[in-house]
Amino acid sequence: MGRGPLLGLGCCLLLLGGTAGRGAWGEERVPVAEGARYEAVRKHLGAVGALSQRYWRSLACKVWREGCEGDEEEPRPGWSLPLVGQDYLEILSAWYCAFGKCCGTGDCRIVNNVTGLEADLNEQLHGQHLAKEVIMRAVQGFLQSPRPEKALVLSFHGWSGTGKNFVARMLASHLYRDGLRSECVRVFISLFHFPHHKYVDSYKAQLEKQISETVQLCKQSLFIFDEAEKLHFGLLDAIKPFMGRYDNKGLVDYRRSIFLFLSNLGGNTINEVALDSWRAGRAREEISMEFLEQRLRLELQEPAENGYARSHLLEDNLIDFFVPFLPLEYHHVKLCARDAFLARGLPYTEAVLDEVARMMVFVPKEEKLFSAQGCKSISQRINYFLP
Repeated sequence: MGRGPLLGLGCCLLLLGGTAGRGAWGEERVPVAEGARYEAVRKHLGAVGALSQRYWRSLACKVWREGCEGDEEEPRPGWSLPLVGQDYLEILSAWYCAFGKCCGTGDCRIVNNVTGLEADLNEQLHGQHLAKEVIMRAVQGFLQSPRPEKALVLSFHGWSGTGKNFVARMLASHLYRDGLRSECVRVFISLFHFPHHKYVDSYKAQLEKQISETVQLCKQSLFIFDEAEKLHFGLLDAIKPFMGRYDNKGLVDYRRSIFLFLSNLGGNTINEVALDSWRAGRAREEISMEFLEQRLRLELQEPAENGYARSHLLEDNLIDFFVPFLPLEYHHVKLCARDAFLARGLPYTEAVLDEVARMMVFVPKEEKLFSAQGCKSISQRINYFLP
């Protein structure tokens, strides 16, 4: 955005402020005759046209910092004309910051839209009553706490396509104005960012540096680790201090950080519980968090070639919530297909949604109850139905 449109907006605000029922500083105005009002407006127009370059440079320097190091002095409230003052500087610079990057830290881009997050979870995350409840309670409680003891650590578990990445993106978009593009959000994909175990020492140094720099920039930071079960246990142990209880020894406070681990690990256990519940004739919503989390913890603690079992995250109880994502059934897949059509502004019918759902593979072989891919690839499959 150039400076011209911003200055034009400033003039509009000044004119509006000058002709409103209150003065520039909020005082009530005495009713005046039309001739006097016309004269006042004429004076305001003349005053705006006569604004000195010094005033506008001060405004520009509040928005564009470069080249302003020597400009220490700012115009005083009411400087050069009564309707202009520091309030307008703050209004315009705040307005610009809402759409651009102009602040020294990423904190001005934090929105924490908890209401929007809850609404989207209810409307767009299908078949995951446990995940919705746990995530909302955990995130809302954490954000409302004035002094959390430690960072919030959530571990998402379940089959591919059940919504883990979808929820991670949703969290980023509702906590930060720029979503995943925010300077306060870092995403790490195990096999992409840390592919070779022989370089784990180098990875550890890089990871620690990136986390520290992000937290220094944004007090409330979000770190997402995809395919977490493939992370080397040395990397998990390296970031353990960032997730532990604050010891007040360092200069950087990590207690406002959020760590998300996304993993397919535990998916088979979650599916077994869901299948047993269905075979027993119980509703899906009757599956309790207490029972499922206990089973999930037991599987994660079994000796295996995964970072969770070999790291100290479980032993030191650093993971606050294990969030299970249940396998998706036929009607959930139809809802995902409907959302995909709506997102692209395409018409659909119930027959088309059924046809999309039937293209998916369902397991186990006998019952064909759960979608093997969850809702993954739905958006690509609806291309077959385009005219």
